[in-house]
Amino acid sequence: MKHLTRRTATALVAAALTVGGLTATAQAAPAAPAAPAGGDPTLTDVYIWATNVNLRERPTRQSTVLAVRSKYWLDAVCQTQGETVRDPAVGTNNWWTAVQEFAGSDIAWVNNLYLRGGQKIAGVPDC
Repeated sequence: MKHLTRRTATALVAAALTVGGLTATAQAAPAAPAAPAGGDPTLTDVYIWATNVNLRERPTRQSTVLAVRSKYWLDAVCQTQGETVRDPAVGTNNWWTAVQEFAGSDIAWVNNLYLRGGQKIAGVPDC
């Protein structure tokens, strides 16, 4: 009986340490921001993860800047290849996404380097 009790206690302690370790790991990871309500349900929400990102008139760095956003959610209309953007801190990408504000706005373009989702964003159709 002593042997069974000791094995049970050891198993419980091991389980508690494992759960505690998983909990600590989960708490240490930063949570992704939740998309705000109010966007167009037919469009994919995209998140600008960087700060001071230019939203442009066309998918090129020479076009007019329509707005500047930081850590911000937008509705993605479509994506296309445009001018290649090279950012030493982030990488290189020639995919741009046409976006609009949730409250409705003109279409603006942002390079996918600054959007969560990778080089070409899943769920956003090609233009």
